[in-house]
Amino acid sequence: MNAHHQAHQAYAQINPGTRSERSIEYDLFARITKKLAANSKESAKNSVEFVSALHENRRLWTVLASAVAEDENMLPSNLRAQLFYLAEFTGQHTSKVLRKEASADILCEINLSIMQGLQSKATPV
Repeated sequence: MNAHHQAHQAYAQINPGTRSERSIEYDLFARITKKLAANSKESAKNSVEFVSALHENRRLWTVLASAVAEDENMLPSNLRAQLFYLAEFTGQHTSKVLRKEASADILCEINLSIMQGLQSKATPV
C-alpha cells in the first residue's frame, strides 16, 4: 500500500473514478486547513478540536513526505525535496504549537500555498 493510497483511506471517502488526484489532494488540504484555522483562535487553542486538527495536518504531511520519498514518484526532484523539507518543518513547528511556543498561522499559510499550487495548471501532477 503506497502513501497516496493511505492518504485516501485516512482522510476521505472518495470515488476515485470521478476525481483527479490533484482534486483529491486539494480537498484534503482544504478540509484540514479549514479545521486548523477555525480552531487556532486563542479561545480554542486548548480544545480537543485544535489538537485534532494539528494531528491531522501533521499526518497529512507525513504521508506526503513518504510519497515524495518514493522512487516511483513522478514529481521533479527539486519539487520533491521542497515538499519533503516543508513536511519536516511542519512536523517540527506543530510540536512548537502544541507546546504553546508558536502559532499555527504558518501551517495554514503553507497549506494554502500548496492548495494554490494544486489549482495551478503549471504544477506537475
